[in-house]
Amino acid sequence: MKKKWLQGLLLSILAVILLAGCGKETSTETEKSENETKDVLAQIKERDKIVFGVKNDTRLFGLKNPSTGEVEGFDIDIAKALAGEILGDETKVEFKEVTSKTRMPLLNNGDIDVIVATMTITEERKKEVDFTDVYFDAGQSLLVKKGSSIKSIDDLKGKTVIAVKGSTSAVNIREKAPDAKVLEFENYAEAFNALKAGQGDALTTDDSILYGMADEDPSYELVGGTFTEEPYGIAVKKGNTALVDELNKALKALKDSGKYDEIYKKWIKK
Repeated sequence: MKKKWLQGLLLSILAVILLAGCGKETSTETEKSENETKDVLAQIKERDKIVFGVKNDTRLFGLKNPSTGEVEGFDIDIAKALAGEILGDETKVEFKEVTSKTRMPLLNNGDIDVIVATMTITEERKKEVDFTDVYFDAGQSLLVKKGSSIKSIDDLKGKTVIAVKGSTSAVNIREKAPDAKVLEFENYAEAFNALKAGQGDALTTDDSILYGMADEDPSYELVGGTFTEEPYGIAVKKGNTALVDELNKALKALKDSGKYDEIYKKWIKK
């Protein structure tokens, strides 16, 4: 009898523990579900901070300064200015590193609120994210060592062209230079190092990014002009119309006030 009584007591205690655990899990799942469905602009206002996904390896646009550990560039200053317009304070920002390959997954997972990272607006990408108006116009070009026999896209037959994974540049170069071999790297720093190491004959991406590389090492130059149009947009999670409207309103205010031109002239010296 005593044995049965003890077994019953143990089972009762176990049931209480399991119910408590289930209740906690349900509460956590409910909270997570509420956060996922809550409008991102509402989350930003509640948090009083915008989490931006930015490049850390792209000179002139988003590059981590080894001396300070801070990321600097055109995209960074634009992001701060947007925060100033939306939240009234340019310091109410958090920057998380993204690459061309990781930026959309990080956005859709909720790790970041907004992408400001040299991202070209395309019809394919519009299926996954929502874009603001164009905030920067670029065009794809080629970077080569000075003295190279490559002078334009027509000279790429049989050559190795370096590109970055997840970029429109990798797709474009395969279409426009089908006889070239394309070698892809994770980010722009790796790609430029590969070019300098002789792993490829040319590096291709947006001219705005290539200008930064040529500025870093003047023994390299852009050739052949641009062969695509690359309009950059700021991206948010699909369906966040209110946030897109707020960002577009902020962008217009920056352009109307002259702040945008000030940032442009600071970084883009082409």
